[in-house]
Amino acid sequence: MSDRRPDVDVFTSVKAKELKLGRVPRTRVWFDGEPDHESETRQHRENLPDEVEPGVVYRDVKVEWRALSRIVHPTDEEV
Repeated sequence: MSDRRPDVDVFTSVKAKELKLGRVPRTRVWFDGEPDHESETRQHRENLPDEVEPGVVYRDVKVEWRALSRIVHPTDEEV
């Protein structure tokens, strides 16, 4: 994403003393719309691998997730 400030900035976080998943979740994030946009997601995990496994107990878990998007109009000047 460019150095310009995003038009939308969504942040959430969650903590758990213990987390056990019955199945591996399937997640999907997408951005859509007109005019064009620059978008990205960011995440930070503590004590939780990128690829989780069902039935495994993860302890002292923290996940932070952020979605950022900036509208790009055809008349915008290049940065």
